[in-house]
Amino acid sequence: MVDSSGSWRDAYKGMSSDNVKGLVLALSSSLFIGASFIVKKKGLKKAGASGLRAGSGGYSYLLEPLWWIGMITMIVGEIANFAAYAFAPAILVTPLGALSIIISASLAHIILQEKLHTFGILGCALCIVGSVTIVLHAPQEQDIDSVLEVWNLATEPAFLFYVAAVVGAAIVLIVQFIPLYGQSHVMVYIGVCSLIGSLSVMSVKALGIALKLTFSGTNQLGYPQTWFFTVIVLMCVITQMNYLNKALDTFNTAVVSPIYYVMFTSLTILASVIMFKDWDRQNGTQIFTELCGFVTILSGTFLLHTTTDMVDSESKGNLSSDDNHLLLRIPKHSEDSNGFVQDGIILSLRRQESAKSPRPARQTKQLEDDLEAVPLRRQESSLRS
Repeated sequence: MVDSSGSWRDAYKGMSSDNVKGLVLALSSSLFIGASFIVKKKGLKKAGASGLRAGSGGYSYLLEPLWWIGMITMIVGEIANFAAYAFAPAILVTPLGALSIIISASLAHIILQEKLHTFGILGCALCIVGSVTIVLHAPQEQDIDSVLEVWNLATEPAFLFYVAAVVGAAIVLIVQFIPLYGQSHVMVYIGVCSLIGSLSVMSVKALGIALKLTFSGTNQLGYPQTWFFTVIVLMCVITQMNYLNKALDTFNTAVVSPIYYVMFTSLTILASVIMFKDWDRQNGTQIFTELCGFVTILSGTFLLHTTTDMVDSESKGNLSSDDNHLLLRIPKHSEDSNGFVQDGIILSLRRQESAKSPRPARQTKQLEDDLEAVPLRRQESSLRS
């Protein structure tokens, strides 16, 4: 007779000390990053009350101490996230980034008085359940004694094929698709960010391991591989942030954030599985449970961002279905403090009209012409400036 409890204990031996350190660092990172958004927003509001708003091109927030506190808090969070990759596998660290969304949404509800819908609370609960599931079933971190071992893992044929595929796909997106579809299809910019982001995480993990070994007494700075990983980190992060900023500047944040989280996290886990062979040390049940936890986090993330978009829609008033349809056709280049798109689109008048009576076809056509003229007016104003 097989002892089922004994086989379960053999399959799950508890978290290693490195995994515990990585977990604590990842949770600390989410706490700092989630709180930093609220502190920076408070600083931006305070600076905007006495000077030109950041959304209108002002830089008065640079003189606001509260904004700098938020910026420093975010930097501390990013450092903690960087260190977490040195101790724990990417399968454990990367999905926990969703917890920063929960912290940010909760603090916004308490401090900024931004309404959190019931579905938003459900989304937070799903993220927590998914995170706990992944933490309990995450693979143990490998014992690596030198950056040369990481280099050997990075130069195996399977991972080199992945790198070639990622770089090739990113180049095709940048050269062929961004000029044509960058302003109309959100997946183009996010595709580049996610592809390059998966390589940046692998490089960050390699560099983190090298620094961890160096601080523990085994100097790795004399190896050229350490500096190679450093250069790759800088190149990947700069590219990733460049196209992420383009996506955020062009499209609504409520659309960009969940899609980017899904693609970035999925590709990062795939890259980690190929390079560090995380799943080779687990059975099928553990892998399936991790995937279920990941899907649960994704569901919670989408719910959170969907309810955030619902709050934004309510703050804009009761637009007619025609107005909403036309608004979705244009990218979000800039918004004022109330969330209205600039460039002279008179949404308040349209809202008053739609609230009273259905809009004739002639007025609908006029609104379409106004929206289509926005890019032309923007180009003209940039040329004049």
